[in-house]
Amino acid sequence: MTIRTGISGWRYAPWRHVFYPTGLPQRRELEFASRRLTSIEINGSFYALQKPESYLAWASETPDGFVFSVKGPRFVTHLKKLADVRVPVANFFASGVLALGPKLGPVLWQLPPNLGFHPDRLAAFFDLLPRTTAAAARLAAEHDERLDDRAWTTTDADRPLRHVLEVRHASFEDPAFVELLRAHGIGLVVADAAGRWPVIEDVTADLVYVRLHGETELYASGYDDDALDRWATKVRAWASGGEPEGARTLAGPAGSAPERDVFVYFDNDLKVRAPYDSMALAARLGLTPSG
Repeated sequence: MTIRTGISGWRYAPWRHVFYPTGLPQRRELEFASRRLTSIEINGSFYALQKPESYLAWASETPDGFVFSVKGPRFVTHLKKLADVRVPVANFFASGVLALGPKLGPVLWQLPPNLGFHPDRLAAFFDLLPRTTAAAARLAAEHDERLDDRAWTTTDADRPLRHVLEVRHASFEDPAFVELLRAHGIGLVVADAAGRWPVIEDVTADLVYVRLHGETELYASGYDDDALDRWATKVRAWASGGEPEGARTLAGPAGSAPERDVFVYFDNDLKVRAPYDSMALAARLGLTPSG
C-alpha cells in the first residue's frame, strides 16, 4: 500500500514569492516542490508532446522514491476523442515518458465535457493501452516520422504501467461504465470539482486516484480543516482495501482487497492553495516526503 499526495503541475507564476521563496530560480521550482510533496502530475504533456531531455531532467531533479503521474495528450482525448489513436498514443509514449524510469507512476487520461459514454470506443482504447513499460516501449516504436530524431523507445526495466480515466459528462453515471473499467483494470478518477462534473467513487482497479479541483470554486477554492479531515478518512478507507462510508457509487462493491495504492492531487492552483492543501492532507495521513 502506498499513499501519495501532490499537485497538478508545479510551474505557476502566482506561486512565486508565496510557496516558492523569493530568489528561488524558476529552474529549481520542481526540486523545491518535490522535497515537500510525494508526487506531482506532469500536465504539460496534455498540451503538447514533451521531449526526452525534459523527462530525464525532471527525474534527476527529484529525490529517490518520488513518483510522477503523467497526463495523456488532449490530441488523443479531446481532438480525436479516443478514435483511431494508435499512432498518437505511440507518439506519446515515444516522447520520453519512459525516461522517468522508476519514477513513472499512473498515466491519467482526462476526457472532455462534450464526450459521452461510448462503451465500444472506450473498450477499444483500453485494449490499446500498454500495461507494462516493456509493452509501452514496443508501442512507442510505432511512432510516426515527427519523432524520428527525438524518440525514446526503451525502458530500463519492465514494470507494471497503470492507467486512470477522468470523465466529465453525465452519461458516465452508469453502472455499465464502472463494470467496463473493472473488466479492463482501469482506475476511475474521483474528481471533486465544485459540483461541475460527476462525482463517482466506485473502486475499479488496484489504485484509487483523486483529483481535487476546488471544493466550492473550480481551480481556486481551498479545502478547510473539516474537508481535509473528510478526505483523509476516505483515503484511509480506500488504502486499507475498503470503501468510505457513504461513498457515491454506481455499481456493486468492488470487493475487499488487502490494500490499495491511493494518489491524491490538488488542482486548486489559482490562489496558491494546492501545495498547502496537499501538505496538510499529507500531515493528516502521516506521510513524509522523500527529500
